[in-house]
Amino acid sequence: MRLAQATSADTVGASLVLVPVGSIEQHGPHLPLETDTIIATAVVTATAERLGGREAGVWVSPALTFGSSGEHQSFPGTCSIGTEALRFMVVELVRSVRTWADRVVLVNGHGGNLTALRAAVEQLVAEGHDVAWLACATEDADLHAGRTETSLLLHLCPEQVRFDRAVVGDCRPLTEIFRALTSGGVAAVSPNGVLGDPTGASAAEGAAVLASMVDEVARRVAMAAL
Repeated sequence: MRLAQATSADTVGASLVLVPVGSIEQHGPHLPLETDTIIATAVVTATAERLGGREAGVWVSPALTFGSSGEHQSFPGTCSIGTEALRFMVVELVRSVRTWADRVVLVNGHGGNLTALRAAVEQLVAEGHDVAWLACATEDADLHAGRTETSLLLHLCPEQVRFDRAVVGDCRPLTEIFRALTSGGVAAVSPNGVLGDPTGASAAEGAAVLASMVDEVARRVAMAAL
């Protein structure tokens, strides 16, 4: 199912290409910079398997690793290409893939990418492309590097979690911090870069969250209810 490992001939008749969209940005003192990319890739891979994989013409694209992460730029390690560059990249990528694949669905793991994805998909649909985007979303998730993402990574790649460094961040809801967050970035509300409390995270919870995400993405892709 991995597009990068296929030959050109393998991809003839492709019905669907799933593209993980992530980021390289700070995730507190305990999670890797590629956290969003890891999660998006895991959701896409499991979704492709659920939909029949290569035998059904479903392919998993390499992830779009660099995203729009300006709100995290105060923290070292963050690599952001910004909204306009991401929008342009998505447009050009989908135009290319659509010359040989029936449909493209972008599966997003980072909230900062939303503006770019919405604009890109709107433009591509107007051009006549069969394309959509979906979020790696679940109920009761905290905002950033908290219990939800920490649990997911404890399930997916526990060796990358520095759990001994996990500390509580700003746990207020987004509605209370939105103005400060948009004007000053994450550092304006959370000096340690965490928005939530990762200390109660577990691999078991991460497995359940991942299953929920995959269920929703697979359901919407299969039903074309995008």
